Amino acid sequence: MAAELPKDANAVPVITIDGPSGAGKGTIAEKLAERLGFHLLDSGAVYRAAAVQAIRAGADLDNEASVLAALEPSAMRFEPGEGGVRVWLGAEDISGELRTEGTAAGASRVAVMPELRQRLLPQQRSFRRAPGLIADGRDMGTVVFPDATLKVFLSASAEVRARRRLRQLREKGEHAREADVIVEIRQRDERDARRVHAPLLVAEGALEIDSSDLSIDAVVERVLAAYRGFSQI
Repeated sequence: MAAELPKDANAVPVITIDGPSGAGKGTIAEKLAERLGFHLLDSGAVYRAAAVQAIRAGADLDNEASVLAALEPSAMRFEPGEGGVRVWLGAEDISGELRTEGTAAGASRVAVMPELRQRLLPQQRSFRRAPGLIADGRDMGTVVFPDATLKVFLSASAEVRARRRLRQLREKGEHAREADVIVEIRQRDERDARRVHAPLLVAEGALEIDSSDLSIDAVVERVLAAYRGFSQI
């Protein structure tokens, strides 16, 4: 059974930003949250926090029962901080650990688990608080917030997303071949689209934006214009 939305949640506006990896969802979501003064949900951080719990417990990341035994959503805490949202497990700030390649790889494995996704729904929906929420992910508009005020599907070509990923890797002192990154991105797109539970889909009525040839500011302004149009209806 799907988790219920918080009481009076429908009165709180939500803008969902869905799309494939590397489309720029995180950057756009942060800019929108800053411009509107809204709360921010990076759903990827929720799954990375779950992966950290599973890895620390020695769980088998390919066995859902093993991962669920290690999962403690109530121990996760997300707070605004310098450089973005800080993530805590109990009294420990694990924000840095979430950005490691090992955690990212673990998150991609546990995020396909149907029961885990179901158990993390209340955690994600709890972010819906006044004055509003910007939610970034892959199923924000289709599953987590199906009644969102505005749904956006942000995309970009695999080549553009690969170049963005390469820049991120270089900033961390890591290197990779562009051709390999393109293959990896296309494989992930296929996995996300074919996933049985909560596949990556364009939500009905979503505003579709291809960011391949657009600046960050141009995308932000397009979303803001659409939101203002919806909010005045």
